[in-house]
Amino acid sequence: MRQSKRFPMQGTDSCCDDNAGSTLDSGQPARRARRGAVVGLVALLVAWSAPAAAQGDPGAAYPARPIRIVVGYAPGGATDLAARLIAQKLQEAWGQPVVVENKPGAGSNIGSEQVARAAPDGYTLLMGTIANATNMSMYRNLNYDTLRDFVPVSQVMSAPSVLVVAPAAPFGDLAALIAAAKARPGTLTFASSGAGGSPHLAGELLKLRAGIDITHVPYKGAAPALTDVVSGVVSMGFMTALSAVPHMQSGRLRPIAVAAERRLQQIPSVPTMAELGLKDFEVSSWSGLFAPARTPPEIVARLQREVSRILSLPDVREKFAAQGAEPVGSSPEQFRAYVRAEIDKWAQVVRASGARAD
Repeated sequence: MRQSKRFPMQGTDSCCDDNAGSTLDSGQPARRARRGAVVGLVALLVAWSAPAAAQGDPGAAYPARPIRIVVGYAPGGATDLAARLIAQKLQEAWGQPVVVENKPGAGSNIGSEQVARAAPDGYTLLMGTIANATNMSMYRNLNYDTLRDFVPVSQVMSAPSVLVVAPAAPFGDLAALIAAAKARPGTLTFASSGAGGSPHLAGELLKLRAGIDITHVPYKGAAPALTDVVSGVVSMGFMTALSAVPHMQSGRLRPIAVAAERRLQQIPSVPTMAELGLKDFEVSSWSGLFAPARTPPEIVARLQREVSRILSLPDVREKFAAQGAEPVGSSPEQFRAYVRAEIDKWAQVVRASGARAD
C-alpha cells in the first residue's frame, strides 16, 4: 500500500518550525554584524572626511581660537582706534576673542617684525600703516620686507593729515608759521607718531615745499605726540584727521591746514595746503590688515570678506566719517597694488629730503 506524503500542519511544533527558527536565529546575527560593519565604516569615513575637508579648506574651521591683532603704536592713535573697532566686530561675528596688542617703537617696526615671524595660520595679524610702505626707504637695515613677508588682506581706512598747533601757539596761520621757521632755522619742532610714518614725511614735505628748517621729534605713537602738541612741548605736528578732529572740535588743537585735495567736511573752515600756496601737498595716513606670508588663501579670503562686510556697516562708516576718515575694504590684490604704489611714491620723497630713521 502506497504511503501518503505527510506535510506538517501550520501551528504545530514541527522540526521544520524549529529548523526555520534556527535558520533565522543564525542568519540575524550575521546580518546584524554586516549592518554594524557598514555603519562603522560610514562613521569612520565621516570621521576621516571632516579633517580632510578642513585640510582642503583651512578657512572652513577658522577661527577656532583667539585672534591677535598687533598694532605698532601706543594705544589711542588712529591705527589703534581702527584696530579696536575691527576687532570688536570680528569678535561679535565669529564668537572668538579678538585681542589688540600694542607693540610701539622703532617706527612701528617692532610690531611688524613680530607678525612677519609669526606662524602663518591667521591667528596673528598686523594692523599695518603707511609706515609699512615708507619704512622700506627710511631704514637701511629693515628686518622685514612688506611685500615679501606679508599677505595684504584689506585696506581698512584712509585719513588725510592735518597740520595742527597748540591754541597758544604764536602763529595763527601757515604764512606766520613759515615766517617764524625762516626767522629761526632749526628751532621750531614737529611731532610725529614715529620715524617713517605719514606725520614724519608730511613734515619733511613741508620743509621741502616751504624751504624751511624744522626739527623732527618722533614719538611711539600718535597719542603721546598729540599730547605734546596740545601742551606746546613741540611747535606743531601733522596728525591724521581720525586722531585730531575730536581735539580740534573741542578747542584743544588749532588747525592750520589740511593736507588733502579738498577741505574736510568735519572742519570746513580749514583751508587745504594748496589753497595756501603749497601745491601737490596731499598726505593721507592709511591702515590695513596684513597676515604673515604663506597664510592659507582660504583664511585670507575669509578675513577679507568679513572685514569688507564690517566696513560696509552703517554704524562703522559713521564712526569713521565723523572723525574725517574714509573706510575702504579693498581686495587683497587691490591692497597689494596700493601698498606697492605707496612704497614707490614715498621712496622719492625720502630721497629728495634725505630723511633717514637709522
